[in-house]
Amino acid sequence: MNISSGTTLRQKRSERKNFCITRSESVSIPSDGVMLSGDLTVPIDARGVVILAHGSGSSRYSSRNQFVAITIQAAGIGTLLFDLLTEQEEVEDERYGHLRFDIELLARRLVTATRWIVGRPSAHHFGLGYFGASTGGAAALVAAAELRHAVDAVVSRGGRPDLAGDALTRVVAPTLLIVGGRDELVSQLNEDAYTQLRCDKRLAVVPGAGHLFEGPGQLEKVAALAADWFQRHLKRL
Repeated sequence: MNISSGTTLRQKRSERKNFCITRSESVSIPSDGVMLSGDLTVPIDARGVVILAHGSGSSRYSSRNQFVAITIQAAGIGTLLFDLLTEQEEVEDERYGHLRFDIELLARRLVTATRWIVGRPSAHHFGLGYFGASTGGAAALVAAAELRHAVDAVVSRGGRPDLAGDALTRVVAPTLLIVGGRDELVSQLNEDAYTQLRCDKRLAVVPGAGHLFEGPGQLEKVAALAADWFQRHLKRL
């Protein structure tokens, strides 16, 4: 029996729905006189890209960061796993602990990475989102406040939104704050920051989770919440 070309095309479309076909590349982004490293992964027909900004002491190679990135990719959204500090700066920060709280520096580098993404011909139509962890959450909010409508959505996991200061009131992107139920201090800081946000917002508590969401199923819950938030709010042009 002959198979029509229309049937073949439908089969191919079905296959594309069942498999996450991606393009991946290592990238270097110039900022503040240094080169910042990242891994860009974009599914075919992606609706947008999420830049993942982690806190100090972590990196784009972290299994937690990569797990979240893979979950977001499976939702049809690209990711840029991005180191806000160079390897040398990480070593310096581990010794002195000063760069991890330099939110102005971290946010400026996140803005630079965002403009780098927007400047790529293949990505000009993408919606843009931020996923920040720890102090990376504060940097994401400050960058979102500066870029305003250029950023479609923000997710903060165990973040320090309190360090974003008065930028909180200027964020217009829909923002999801995720905290662990046992991470009492960070939970309180997020609750206080939540009241200052003037955008579409949600505070999600993962029961029984600590700061790193290391319990069974906890990181999976974080990743699913984030992927759903980005699917709902990223706006492909």
